[in-house]
Amino acid sequence: MTSSWNQVRIEPVALKNNFLFFKNRVDRDTRIMAMVKADGYGHGMIEAAGTFESVGCDTFGVGEIAEGVGLRKSGIGGDIFVLLGFNKDNVELFFKHDLTPVVFDIDSIALLSQTALRLNREISIHLKVDCGMGRIGVVAEEAAPLKYKIDESPGIHFGGLMTHFPISEISGSPSSVSVEKRFRMFLTELGNPKSLLHIANSGAVLNVPGSHFDMIRPGIGLYGYYPDPAMGYDIQEGEGLRPAMSVSTQVIQVKHVPAGYGISYGHTFVTEKQSVLAVLPIGYEDGYLRCLSNRAQVLIHGKRVPVRGRICMNLCIADVTDLTGVCPGDEVVVLGSQGTERITADEIGQWADTISYEVLCQLGNNNERKYTNQS
Repeated sequence: MTSSWNQVRIEPVALKNNFLFFKNRVDRDTRIMAMVKADGYGHGMIEAAGTFESVGCDTFGVGEIAEGVGLRKSGIGGDIFVLLGFNKDNVELFFKHDLTPVVFDIDSIALLSQTALRLNREISIHLKVDCGMGRIGVVAEEAAPLKYKIDESPGIHFGGLMTHFPISEISGSPSSVSVEKRFRMFLTELGNPKSLLHIANSGAVLNVPGSHFDMIRPGIGLYGYYPDPAMGYDIQEGEGLRPAMSVSTQVIQVKHVPAGYGISYGHTFVTEKQSVLAVLPIGYEDGYLRCLSNRAQVLIHGKRVPVRGRICMNLCIADVTDLTGVCPGDEVVVLGSQGTERITADEIGQWADTISYEVLCQLGNNNERKYTNQS
């Protein structure tokens, strides 16, 4: 098998560290749903789930039902929650592959009940309530009838209740206080049903201790990043989160150009002096976003060098004028460490006016991934 110029390396030992980081921050009886949707935030859904399973994880969260089926076919056990609903053509897959549906409308509840009766099966379903996120989920004021519909429908039973925080990355956020309060009020309205309650994402685990309930749902934290970059992380001491992904490419050409030389499409950068340029075979088709043009830096020979000119579909240019001896074949680190320098997904996100989540998904899902042999 031929290899791409661009390599994504994933460290299972970092993934394990991050899972245990969250496990150590909740009560022993609190379950952990590892969010592995979006192909494991770019880290590989099946590989990430298998790694988390190896250190005791027995619950996983995906977006679409096809992801859940993929996990089952790969041999992943435990509970698998499908968070984004389903269409009528796929409903039988929940029963065939023992998947847990999350519902937020009456039609889904009815369809699951009808299918359960037809297949002579039973299924546990979870209800998602919108307590302030303003996204998917039934608004709290309209949720009680859906819960009662679940209770009275044959073939299905109420397994749990969930909601989501919109601003949990900020410690002491009034929004988080409001979401938790509304969730607890809704529980009281329902008579505190015996079910699995879960609302805490990565930020809430760290910042909203009263929100842990029966299960937490860490996502970005499992892959080594804090929801708020200002929280920082401590790789040296091994006590904090550890980024699991690194991305590298190679120099494929080195060229000397004079002053006044335009670089790449649109000549958005023009050299001010004689310069040495390194051509890199990575671009927006590979997830290295075009908006990083003239903003990003990469690591070559352990030093930071700027990306000059517009990033193209499969190419970009690094200015290596201040380095000596750069040659085709030299490693270029786009994300990760080289020598004593390090570029994080948070930093790339700042350059691109986005967040670490998008950076990891873009780079991880658009390049060849390799898992290291570290245990």
